[in-house]
Amino acid sequence: MTDALDGWSEFNVAMLGATAALAGLLIVAMSVNIGSIMQSKTLPARAAASIATLVLAIVATGLALAPGQPIWLYGLEVLVAAGIAAAFEAHAVSTIFRDELHPGSPVELAGKSAAGLVPVVVYLVGAALVVGGAVPVGLMLIGIGAILAIVSAIVLAWVVLVEVLR
Repeated sequence: MTDALDGWSEFNVAMLGATAALAGLLIVAMSVNIGSIMQSKTLPARAAASIATLVLAIVATGLALAPGQPIWLYGLEVLVAAGIAAAFEAHAVSTIFRDELHPGSPVELAGKSAAGLVPVVVYLVGAALVVGGAVPVGLMLIGIGAILAIVSAIVLAWVVLVEVLR
């Protein structure tokens, strides 16, 4: 762990535990309703994106605790993980915009997509700043991304579970 990450260790330990626990609960909740989720055109992609965002938070906070890595490498690791999560989010957004059963205006569809996109974008910007040398601001954004990932996952999980019961 570099000096820049030393001050973040307690935050990362707390977020790693909370995010991992939430991911486990989310997977259990989704598995109980998997038959209904799989019948929807959009819910599987939205559920996968929600889990991918939590996995991103787990990876980012866990890697921040790894000793001895240069800060630029940590930024690169988070950037790669955020890119993978972004692919899941892009697929979810695509399915939302192509959903024929629940059409909406572009503003409504963008609103449905925003909850999942915001944490990933914050992670991407934060990681890019760390790689580029703006370490304090980048680490702050990565920390904000971790919190937003939890909020986003809770909101998206609620949406998926409510949609299953409709």
